[in-house]
Amino acid sequence: MMPENPSPRLSVWIMAARPKTLWASVAPVIVGTAVAYRDGFAHWPSAVAALFGAIFIQIGTNLANDLFDHLRGADTADRVGPQRVTQAGLVSTGQIRTAMIVVFSIAFAIGIYLVTRGGWPIVAVGLCSIAAAILYTGGPYPFGYHGWGDFFVFVFFGPVAVLGTYFVQAHTTTTTIWLASVPMGALATAILIVNNMRDIATDRRAGKKTLAVRLGRIGSIGEYALMLTLAIAIPIAMVLDQLSGPSLLLSSAVILIFVPVLLKSLRTQSGPMKTATILNQLLAKTALVKLAYAVVFAIGINI
Repeated sequence: MMPENPSPRLSVWIMAARPKTLWASVAPVIVGTAVAYRDGFAHWPSAVAALFGAIFIQIGTNLANDLFDHLRGADTADRVGPQRVTQAGLVSTGQIRTAMIVVFSIAFAIGIYLVTRGGWPIVAVGLCSIAAAILYTGGPYPFGYHGWGDFFVFVFFGPVAVLGTYFVQAHTTTTTIWLASVPMGALATAILIVNNMRDIATDRRAGKKTLAVRLGRIGSIGEYALMLTLAIAIPIAMVLDQLSGPSLLLSSAVILIFVPVLLKSLRTQSGPMKTATILNQLLAKTALVKLAYAVVFAIGINI
């Protein structure tokens, strides 16, 4: 006799982890480490630990969102985005809750090493990151349901991730690393904006008042453009302030090259399913642009 909830296949867990979103957690570590290297503080074991810690926190966040969105009724059969494993019945709520706890436990274990490098500030960073990942869609006041998701994504995928990566290697912070964290937060927020634009209709029906639901399509496009503008402007400001050489402007060029393609996707309107497909593609493109930006930024600040 088959068990009621057989163990899901590996492919199901990969789907639940949402690998296409993981670049959002990799990019800040690249930038933080690049600036640490430029400043003569690079510590590669800490950089690798920060990378895997960030990835596991991102996976844990994705599992938590899958679980809590299902429990709150935000993920339904009408959803137009990629399939969510709990809503689709591919895993039980108990299985995904256990997986979430395991993944966050791995991130916590990695964090123990980072604490030996960075001390108590890293304890605060790690615990706040895990708490924010859960409270994004879980808890009595899930801030992702009340329009605060964009703010928290900006903070945790920008300043927290970049400064945390730098701090465990340099044991200090600088004006340069603070500025370098802004584009990472902005581009992570841009990814979220596209995700939430795609889900406006279903989120509105579920009572999930994301900022995209509050602003509507036009307002969300404006917010997306603002995030891209921030990513373009920061390297220019850093060069003008002599915090880096002109080669850093190459990272601004990455955004400028892709702006026409990105904004064209946002302006395209068709039927709900076709629009959702376009936005899913735009989400993936925005994530890759963030990764490309981080790599070019890392090279530009070191030459």
